[in-house]
Amino acid sequence: MTVKAKPVKARKLKAREKDTLGFTKKNYYLFALGLLIIVVGFISLRMGSITLAPILLVLGYCVMIPLSIIVDWKKRRER
Repeated sequence: MTVKAKPVKARKLKAREKDTLGFTKKNYYLFALGLLIIVVGFISLRMGSITLAPILLVLGYCVMIPLSIIVDWKKRRER
């Protein structure tokens, strides 16, 4: 009785299923940096800054958070 090995594609698929979101540490660091920028933006808004606060808030909400979600650092090849 011989035992057949699983195909390579099946093994790769199971490895990907464990990581459902596909985030790496860099994605989480970018997300945390975005949250930090947002908090600093709200603090500067509370202190009365009408130029720095909106810049920081837009940078956090519109650049850093989406960038942390969209960027794929793994560079997977689907072939």
